[in-house]
Amino acid sequence: MQGAVRNATELATLLELQPAVLATIASTQFPLLVPRSFVARMRKGDPNDPLLRQVWPHAAELTDVAGFTHDPVREQGLASGGLIQKYAGRVLLIASGACPIHCRYCFRREFPYQAQLAARGDWDAAIEQLRGVADVHEVILSGGDPLSLSNRRLRELFAKLADTDIATVRIHTRFPIVVPERVDAGLLKTLGATRLRTVVVVHSNHANELDAAVEAALLSLRAALGALLNQSVLLRGVNDAVPTLAALSERLFDCGTLPYYLHLLDPVAGAAHFNVDEDTGRRLVAELRQRLPGYLVPRLVRETPGELSKTLLA
Repeated sequence: MQGAVRNATELATLLELQPAVLATIASTQFPLLVPRSFVARMRKGDPNDPLLRQVWPHAAELTDVAGFTHDPVREQGLASGGLIQKYAGRVLLIASGACPIHCRYCFRREFPYQAQLAARGDWDAAIEQLRGVADVHEVILSGGDPLSLSNRRLRELFAKLADTDIATVRIHTRFPIVVPERVDAGLLKTLGATRLRTVVVVHSNHANELDAAVEAALLSLRAALGALLNQSVLLRGVNDAVPTLAALSERLFDCGTLPYYLHLLDPVAGAAHFNVDEDTGRRLVAELRQRLPGYLVPRLVRETPGELSKTLLA
């Protein structure tokens, strides 16, 4: 991660983009961050490469669009001591504020991580708070990216969670996709050494993200886990076409991973240029069902603030 690209001009140079592309750069408080291994999967000379579009700080981010806010799913008011409870039986734990990549559509790009990290005090305050929440059987490790934690820190957290009534830990992570080397022997040992049922949900939006190194990482995870799932975000200019979504589902299956959710974009400020409307999303999923087996068709969902579950759309 120390060698990750953090400058748009450098990224444009690496990809041999025309000078005119530099005129589209936005200067925002959300910095560019992309690992070089992810850059290597982008097509040189193509400003519309689907992987590049996910990380390029485009000037469209500076346009104010009605309904697109800094807290699109209204969870900042629910956060307390690094825990967020939106759904019955489950609690989300903010394990880290760090990510291996800055996706421009991230719904937490303005989340107050410094005030809401559960890791403070060796997790003790968060664990005690968790014990006080009734009828919780699953903890969802989120962030940031929980695999930003070292294997040692993950083992400490798992040990503390195993000393509660929690039965399942779910890890939401982009690391195996963008930095597959993170799936090392130590991580696999950590995941396999706990009494807790462990589910990993990775985040891939396009088949071009899934090269041989990612495939090896995902297959290693699949061998060590009870379930390996993927969630995607429906993004204009990235994956808003049936052939693209079908190729992603099929490639995920090659990698031992089942498509789980296809999210409509959370309306975060700065990301309106990625938005795909609900009717288009429904049509795309309906057409996917006509060409793929049911287990390869992700469920189209929307996060609706205040609802007790995701809203299933198709």
